[in-house]
Amino acid sequence: MPTSKNTPASPAPSPRRAARETASAAPRRVAIIGAGIAGLACARTLAQAGCEVTVFEKSRGYGGRMSCRSTPFGGFDHGAQYFTVRDTRFAQALQIQPGLCKPWAANTVRVLDPLGRVVEAAQRTDTQVVPVPGMNALGAAWAQPLAEAGRVHLQTRVTAIARDTVDPRRWQLATESDDLSPQVHAGFDQVLLAIPAPQATDLLRASAVAPGLLAALAPVRMAPCWTLMVAFPQATQPGLTQFGPQWDAALSAHHRVAWLARESSKPGRGPIERWTVQASMDWSQEHVQDDPQRVVAKLLKGFAEITGIRAEPAHAQAHRWLYAKTVQPLEQEHLWDAQLGLGLCGDWCLGHRVENAFVSGLTLALAALRAPLGARPGRGH
Repeated sequence: MPTSKNTPASPAPSPRRAARETASAAPRRVAIIGAGIAGLACARTLAQAGCEVTVFEKSRGYGGRMSCRSTPFGGFDHGAQYFTVRDTRFAQALQIQPGLCKPWAANTVRVLDPLGRVVEAAQRTDTQVVPVPGMNALGAAWAQPLAEAGRVHLQTRVTAIARDTVDPRRWQLATESDDLSPQVHAGFDQVLLAIPAPQATDLLRASAVAPGLLAALAPVRMAPCWTLMVAFPQATQPGLTQFGPQWDAALSAHHRVAWLARESSKPGRGPIERWTVQASMDWSQEHVQDDPQRVVAKLLKGFAEITGIRAEPAHAQAHRWLYAKTVQPLEQEHLWDAQLGLGLCGDWCLGHRVENAFVSGLTLALAALRAPLGARPGRGH
């Protein structure tokens, strides 16, 4: 309708006002930093509740330490070795993809003395569970709906969190991709960090947005772990009835080696003889800056002393996890600042188990859903 001469046209709303009016009718927009089990549990819960979720992950794949390294000789679960299921909510989440996760026989685990001699069978009351065909299969399955909707940015590192320049009630993220090209992603009502506590500390400190959350992270301590992956395709030669120990997995008191597992003993894995060897926490800390080839040589020696396998492996590779084990957990399920719309989750909140990561991510998502939107910018608490 034309405007009369006596009634001046209404001025166009400012960008900030327009953003506020649009936000009132739009779904909750949430950024999640990290696509490990905690981040994916958080993301899928929010997406199922109708939120518009965007996930940023610095790596090439999903699952965090629920990881699998592919080689010409088969895969290696070089991070988390298995998980247990005690929480009914975790059990229900796993049932969504029946057959994806299978039990791994607990009676294969042995406890060894420092010389590699079997002391006893490990007493396990929980079933050990592994996804098939590798530990990363669970994260990939949980991420698939988000990835298909274009809501995941892989190989994208978040470098800063700041208030949105258009609507200061919201947040924007500065990111870098692997080719170092910078981008800004804006318009988030909430930002949830699902990354190791030391990385979260660095990001919050660089962003200077949440001193209260930063202070709460201070007591958390995490330790590194070196992992060795070795393959012996010669073990599958016809007529060779025994190669290595009779046990398939062991907790070890050796000064270098804390855990060993025969990958082919897990369900859904290939038949080639492959072992994953994880160094002790103290040894990993002492050698955290060592060259990977030096680590391979030292852990191979420990592996031979424990298993008696002295054959030359066709494949030997080391991987360093800087934040593998929680030494001092937060001792609460998550961190959440409702006024700011910022939160943190991860296995380190409760311990270092896969189930800890799931519970942390789930409960943070539920807390975020309960929070009202449109809080004024604040300094945190």
